Amino acid sequence: MTTKSILESFINNGIIPEQQATLITEYERTKSFSIHRELRAILYVGITLLTTGLGILIYKNIDTIGHQAIIVLIAGSILACSYYLFKNRQPFSRGIVTNSDQFSQYVLILACTLFLILEGYLQYQYQFFGTRYGIAIFIPTVLFFFCAYRFDNRPVLSMAITGLASWLGLTISPLSVLEKNDFTAPGIIITGIILGIALVAFSWLSEKKEMKSHFGFTYILLGGNLAAISGLAGLFRNDPKILYFVITAALCAYLIQNARKNQSLLFLLMGVIYGYIAITYAAFVFLPDSILAGLSIFYFLFTSLGVLFFLLNVKKILRLKK
Repeated sequence: MTTKSILESFINNGIIPEQQATLITEYERTKSFSIHRELRAILYVGITLLTTGLGILIYKNIDTIGHQAIIVLIAGSILACSYYLFKNRQPFSRGIVTNSDQFSQYVLILACTLFLILEGYLQYQYQFFGTRYGIAIFIPTVLFFFCAYRFDNRPVLSMAITGLASWLGLTISPLSVLEKNDFTAPGIIITGIILGIALVAFSWLSEKKEMKSHFGFTYILLGGNLAAISGLAGLFRNDPKILYFVITAALCAYLIQNARKNQSLLFLLMGVIYGYIAITYAAFVFLPDSILAGLSIFYFLFTSLGVLFFLLNVKKILRLKK
């Protein structure tokens, strides 16, 4: 149904006068259209295509170009990006930099990507870091944290947090945290819980100290998923199970509280889903068999009703206006 047909229906039913409908039609015809998201998508795709194309070009012509020339080319590109960034930099701010050059944000992402390519190339071709792989990960991690805070760039912050997790032997991306982490390996579960809780705590500290508090979403998204999944893995596999249950339940409670504070549906879903899994597993493990016999009949019925209640009242839970 188009805007014109809706307005005609309103006029026919006497909801609005014809003059007001004319004003609305004129406003819809002349209002500005934002292409911000489209431009961002084009820039992201452009950076990806550029780095991919350069990689393919170098791979196919490695014998004629030479390794030194490739290294100089990548390093020169990084220096050019760095020059542009510092030339157009804004004064450092503890909050959001509202008047920043949007193009600089993508130049920074390109520079960080090229730095990873350069480091990987040096290691692959010349074993620049030898067997000290931790240093190869630690250097860009520190650099990316600095760049993220100095230039107020959340995608680079995600790269820095990912590097930190990789340095500790973890994969922290929300789409691969469950698939690419071996939670059967000794120490992975504990490391995941500690790092995840540390990231969530750092989000709280950032808001408390008003130091890039808008970075809190990234910290909680990555850290909350990692800590919750690690806690559930510990609950399923390790002892004492009560300890992992308490950790997971406390984290889910914090996610729900934070979701209500910031009116975030994503964090609310994280807290509810992870919490439901933990409570369901704990109920069938900790409760005596005599109680489980009756519980198993009604538990999923009542929880299904709870899901319906949650969906119908999600706006009230998040304190959103109807």
